[in-house]
Amino acid sequence: MIKALYTSATGLAAQQALLDNTANNLANSNTTAFKRSEVDFHDLLYETVRPAGSDGSQGSEIPTGYQVGSGVRVAGNTKIFSAGATSTTNNPLDIAIDGDGFFKVTLPSGDFRYTRDGSFSMNSTGNIVTADGFALTPGITVPQDTVQLTIGTDGTVSALTSGSPSKPTVVGSITLSRFANPAGLSSEGRNLYAATAASGTAQDGVTPGVQGTGTLQQSALEQSNVDVVAEMVNLITAQRAYELNTRAIKVADDMLSTANDITR
Repeated sequence: MIKALYTSATGLAAQQALLDNTANNLANSNTTAFKRSEVDFHDLLYETVRPAGSDGSQGSEIPTGYQVGSGVRVAGNTKIFSAGATSTTNNPLDIAIDGDGFFKVTLPSGDFRYTRDGSFSMNSTGNIVTADGFALTPGITVPQDTVQLTIGTDGTVSALTSGSPSKPTVVGSITLSRFANPAGLSSEGRNLYAATAASGTAQDGVTPGVQGTGTLQQSALEQSNVDVVAEMVNLITAQRAYELNTRAIKVADDMLSTANDITR
């Protein structure tokens, strides 16, 4: 009965983790290019009271064993990089990736980060940057007198300027990065990911549409891949499982109380 108290306590902690993860998914249901997470659970060690296949009476073999579990633990939460829906915007610097790949950006510290969020802007010098001012890498500078900017599906960036309104000028090319295991990336906030040993080394400088990367779509943004209905079901599941674990604790406590009353 005492073991049931500790076992149920691990269940409470696990359902709390599921609730926290679900709440984060729902909070980011409208975040551009957000990727939802799924919590992975593992059962804990077992106490083997009687192993399967042990000897029974009169030389028989017992077909099943007797093991008592110790509960559950959170093994991790996995980012699901399925594609989100694409919405059209009127901003020529909004870029959606149709397929695999990440944009590479450079932080002020010089470190690199990766993102699926293509809501870019221009800074005062004409460089294409993220909403936080991090420069797209490799850097692209748009001429100050640009009247029309075109981004091809292969990442080619062309500008029509007031000085040459009939002949577009190629000002740069947007490339993508790939990882052997995107689920191993570290979420850094601000729609940024950092490479880790689990994700593998980034394959940088890939032309969109080549080597398994997706193509680019100008004036469009990828939406979150959170399924609100599915997350609501997860909320209900977590709540009911939490209630059942608290019920198990109460039952174990009642049984201990009954055993204690016998001695009175």
